[in-house]
Amino acid sequence: MIKRRKTRIIQVGNIAIGGDNPISIQSMTTTKTPDIKATVQQIKELAIAGCDIVRVAVPDITSAKAIQQIKQQTSIPLIADIHFDYKLAIASIKAGVDGLRLNPGNIGNEQNVLKVIDVAREKNIPIRIGVNSGSLSKEKLMKYGVSAQGIVESALEHVAILEKANYHEIKISVKASSVPLTIESYQLLSSKIDYPLHLGVTEAGTEFIGTIKSSIGIGSLLFQGIGDTLRVSLTADPVKEIVVGKKILKALHIRKGLEIISCPTCGRTDIDIISLAKKVEKALEKYADTDLSVAVMGCIVNGPGEAREADFGIAGGKHEGLLFKKGKILRKVKEEELVPQLIKLIEENVKI
Repeated sequence: MIKRRKTRIIQVGNIAIGGDNPISIQSMTTTKTPDIKATVQQIKELAIAGCDIVRVAVPDITSAKAIQQIKQQTSIPLIADIHFDYKLAIASIKAGVDGLRLNPGNIGNEQNVLKVIDVAREKNIPIRIGVNSGSLSKEKLMKYGVSAQGIVESALEHVAILEKANYHEIKISVKASSVPLTIESYQLLSSKIDYPLHLGVTEAGTEFIGTIKSSIGIGSLLFQGIGDTLRVSLTADPVKEIVVGKKILKALHIRKGLEIISCPTCGRTDIDIISLAKKVEKALEKYADTDLSVAVMGCIVNGPGEAREADFGIAGGKHEGLLFKKGKILRKVKEEELVPQLIKLIEENVKI
């Protein structure tokens, strides 16, 4: 049982982050923000996939002003991604954004930060302080090199600017493209503050390697009880980020959902287990958010015995297989009927 680290609670639109609230999944649009039609469409696709919070790039005033129309056409909380120009943060808040992602250290002097805080305070807009290993100052690099100490010290200096202004609607991220450095940075930071943490492995890579790195990095931290919201960063369609994020949470039993248990194929199998597992996975897509475990096993060795904890399952044989429920064999079924019979059994017993 994972025991989550206790953190403060902040509110991003209608999503509460921190405390005992569910760990939320985030992504970022790849569209040009002023292209309102395309941006709204992508946000809706992300929401359908299960995204809780979406970030949009705000590199100019046109992008900041577009937020107002985007908000009118979407219901999911929006975060404005701000760099260098504090005026863009203020314009985004006035346009109705639900949160900011910025580094107080890169938007000019402290007076500029205070101007942002004054406007954010009026609407209780949370600010995510995001420090990446690639964005450390020359001073930090000289002192620590690229290290968890440098990343965390940089983040805490940024936090201190907001705290000095008595503003505590804060969440923090300390990402790196290195998985071990990411884990070490979050572990160190979590020992020093109680603000909610936004998890991620930055610039994790393309879909395959990025999924592996994110699963290890984010998953390791979540298993330690660290983390309140997350983004899987993939060089891919952002909807894929949501799919991976959900699977990470489900694998750790943090979120309920379909779990397909399937064995690796081997010389004992007399059935095409790879094709069988893919067919079952496809047929059960509508049960993705249902608390259900289904086993697809290649032979009687890895059949009902090893998969006895699964709610339902099949085990292949030669031109036939076994259909079972909670480890209890129900009947033998011809190979071509295994998947249809399994789906029928599930539909008779499980309501979505």
